Parts: sequence; structure tokens; C-alpha cells
Amino acid sequence: MREREVDRVRSFWQRLELPGVLDLHVHFLPPPIERAVWREFDNGGEKIGRDWPIRYRQSPEERVSLLRDFGVRRWTTLPYAHKPGVASYLNDWSRDFALATPEVVRSATLYPEPEAASYVGAQIADGVEVLKIHLQVGEFHLDDPLLDEVWPLIEEAGTPVVVHAGSGPVGNDFTGPASTARLLARFPRLVLVIAHMGTPEAEEFLALAETHDGVHLDTSMAFTDFFASHHRYPRALLPRLADLRDRVVYGSDFPTLPFAYADQLNQLAGLGLGEEWLRAVCWGNAARLLGNR
Repeated sequence: MREREVDRVRSFWQRLELPGVLDLHVHFLPPPIERAVWREFDNGGEKIGRDWPIRYRQSPEERVSLLRDFGVRRWTTLPYAHKPGVASYLNDWSRDFALATPEVVRSATLYPEPEAASYVGAQIADGVEVLKIHLQVGEFHLDDPLLDEVWPLIEEAGTPVVVHAGSGPVGNDFTGPASTARLLARFPRLVLVIAHMGTPEAEEFLALAETHDGVHLDTSMAFTDFFASHHRYPRALLPRLADLRDRVVYGSDFPTLPFAYADQLNQLAGLGLGEEWLRAVCWGNAARLLGNR
């Protein structure tokens, strides 16, 4: 089965004459945190809302080997803090993992807490390449006052921030486009990467990307049959998405996938937006973002 999976992924990027794939939505977490996250998926908890069988439960070493075999040339770890006091632990673990794994995009997280500006500033100075925030899990707004001193640091550095702000798979009082729009009104030069295309508020987040040069959309899960059963991406938006080619980036959400890694690559191709769009999404746009780091 592994050989077939590897062949499917490699044939995708080889057909496009790419050197591989850049995946900006991959998670590697400290083992105790990862086990807790996976239990939430296994239980279909209140933040998951459905059966979600995780396909890639191998050890971290086996998952790294699999991504390498797929031809994923660089990938993130995307830790996300769910409460005060855990960001530094996650960031330290993520730093060490990146040091041991050359392909890893150095990732860090933050949470609304008094010390956030201090540790975010230190992470930026130490070379972090991408930050991750999860509004559904963390239950906070992007413009929380405790982050007022953080955003100017991130904006000045140009560090991309992957934000799970959409209300999928299950929304709460903190999800949706409102706090993202408020934040961008104050800090319009921020580089935000909206996870899962912002579904189910896909049109609202697309509009933010159309009006803010730093806003990107990541494809993770958004066009899969699995997501479509609850949050189908509106086909009427595809022409606008084609026009936004330079600010859409590929993300998979590996390893918490209930289907094969190759499936959503092929579903991206099935959108009919053309090979140039696919090349930009699966390589060029992420390479530009990471090249700025």
C-alpha cells in the first residue's frame, strides 16, 4: 500500500514538472499533546463533530520518512496553543524537531497572555519561519487586547501566520471572519494564511484575500469529498480563486487525514483551474513565502 501511495503523490508533481510539493499545513506535536489531539479526533468530540478516522498514525520517524518518499520537500509542524502557559513548551519542542529534520519549516505558536510579545519577539529573532493560531481550539479572537503588542512585531517581520479562523468543522463564538477583518483594519500588512480556505465562510475569507495583499488561503481539506459532506466549497467562487492564483498555497493537514495523502492533490487538479494554477499552489507561492524568511 505504501508504494502505491508514494507513486500516486510523486506522479502528481512529476506530471506538473515540479521538484516536489511544499506543504504548509502539516502537524508534528510533542507526543503527549499529539495523543490528546488524536483522542479528540477518535472520540468525535465537540470540536470535531463527526467520525474522523486518522489514517497516518505512524511514529514521527515513520511519518517523516513517508513525507520524504512522497516528495514533500518542506513542511511545517504547526503547533497551536490551547490555553495559557503552553506556547513556550510547544515552541521549544518544535524548534528541536526542526533542528533534527532539515525539511521542516520552523514553526511556533502564541496565545493571548501577558508574556506573548516577549516570546514571539524571541522566536522571530531566532529565525522562526511561520506561526500558527487556532481560534476554534484556543477560544480567542485575533484582536484580543493581550495580543496588541504582538501584532506589530509580526507585521514588521513579515512572518506568515497560519490561522484556523473558519467555523469548520465546528464553529464557536470565536470563529468566523469578523476578528480577522478587524485585525487587518489595524495591521493591513500582516501576512495571514487562512487554513482550510476559511470554510465554511469561504466567500468572506476569499474577499479578505482579494482586498489585502498579505492574505493567503491554504487548501487543506477544503476541496475533499470528506469536507464536502459538511462544508462544500462553492463552485461559484472558483473563477475568483483562479484570479487569486498567487495567494493560494497547498496544505494537507497531514497526519490527521481520514483519506490518502494523494486524494486531495488529485481533487485540486479536478477543480479544472489549470496546470499553472496547480504549479503556483503546490510549489511557487509557498516557495515565495518561505523565501522571504
